[in-house]
Amino acid sequence: MPDHAVPPTPPVPLSALLAREDLGLRQIAGPVDADTVIHWAHTSEMADPYPYLLGGELLLSAGVHVPEADGTGTYFDDYVARIVAAGGAALGFGLAPVHDTVPRALVEACDAHGLPLLEVPPRTTFSGIARAVWQLMARARLAELRRVTEAQQGLAAAAARPDPVRAVLRQLAQRVGGHTVLYGPEGTRVTAAGRAVDPAAGQALAALAAVVRPSGPGTPTSATDTAGDTRLAAYALGAGHGFVLGVAAPRHRSGDHTVASVAAVLLSLLTGEHQSGSGAARSSALVRLLLGAEPHTVAPLLGAETWLVVHAAPDTPPCDPVAASALGAALGSPLVDVGRDVVRVLVPADRAPDAQPGWTLGVSAPVPAGEWPVADTQAARALARARATRTPLAGHGTHRPALTDLVSADAARAHAHALLAPLTGPLADTLRAWLSLHGSWDRTAVALSVHRNTVRQRIARCAALLEADLDDADVRMELWFALRHAEAPDSGQ
Repeated sequence: MPDHAVPPTPPVPLSALLAREDLGLRQIAGPVDADTVIHWAHTSEMADPYPYLLGGELLLSAGVHVPEADGTGTYFDDYVARIVAAGGAALGFGLAPVHDTVPRALVEACDAHGLPLLEVPPRTTFSGIARAVWQLMARARLAELRRVTEAQQGLAAAAARPDPVRAVLRQLAQRVGGHTVLYGPEGTRVTAAGRAVDPAAGQALAALAAVVRPSGPGTPTSATDTAGDTRLAAYALGAGHGFVLGVAAPRHRSGDHTVASVAAVLLSLLTGEHQSGSGAARSSALVRLLLGAEPHTVAPLLGAETWLVVHAAPDTPPCDPVAASALGAALGSPLVDVGRDVVRVLVPADRAPDAQPGWTLGVSAPVPAGEWPVADTQAARALARARATRTPLAGHGTHRPALTDLVSADAARAHAHALLAPLTGPLADTLRAWLSLHGSWDRTAVALSVHRNTVRQRIARCAALLEADLDDADVRMELWFALRHAEAPDSGQ
């Protein structure tokens, strides 16, 4: 069976569905395999359901599509072959009102192609079967969340033990029921835990670790593979120090990747501190800032001279500290500030951020340490624009020669202050967002997290205070010029 995309929800064992006495399902053909699972139930009376299947379905049919001369030709063989080719997991055939019994040719075709065939009694509706599938799926999801939560707690407790690295590896091996290993920057095995693996799987895991070890731009942070019946996974640790977590397990459950990712975050923190002394450097930088040092004097302690500020909003708020740490590791920086709705990450400018699953990012322009507050504002505006335009990542525009360069910065700033003087901070921010989004009320409302009527009221107020026609393109251009050159407006009245 080809590899088909399936949803990120726990599958339902076919045996669990057959065990439901209220459904009365009976398997009458195909292999009886405890490992057979279904990901959803789908009803179709198409003679060729292939174009409408995604893979992993229990396909339900009452045989409306079956021709009258069903005992001749290759109709059922072709029908079942197409279901198998589409990745269907099983076929449920409903008795009555069309057929009193399951056609013998269909039974033979399912046996020939290895597709489980279920007989659905007249009293059982297809919607009842679909509901049962979702009920079983919800229970499996709850059990998975409970297992992942317990694993996270166990890993956190292990990280607090006297030998945290080995303790985390042992805990992870126990949770996934397999073998875990920490590879050093040169690819050597630092330490391992859990069940031993055969030499072939061990070599394959070491090769997979080499794939994610930092080697330049574009290097993946994680990778998976198989070696026989063993599933392999490798996770790059930290901000480019070269440590890699390897995991080998005899079977894969849907929550294993989440559990391993948590362990990778913890090991990133543990190995990063010991390998580079970055923890001591960050502490020193913090102390110097608190004692009055200028940012540009402490920036070398953090490892870079030029920086990006990244604002990240999770797709499902509020921000989770573990997920925020994982985001920092993915962006290549341990300098993470977790807020309620936004995570801020300070990233060396030589590490261009990529879009991250589950997050919407706004990225500043590269700045020296002394301009971190400016970059913070840029990142916030870029994030607002990304959310308004529903893009995973938006960056502050890079500078290129333009007409504005013909005006000195001081003259531009003085003009901006004079023009925008009537506007308060919220009004100026609303006008800036509205202009940047081409006058879209809805997108501006999303960017500012306010109602669209509030946007309309503020823009109308701006027009009144400025005594300007905001529908005039020349007026908009002049205001945009002023907003780009103005310092942060006063947040007064």
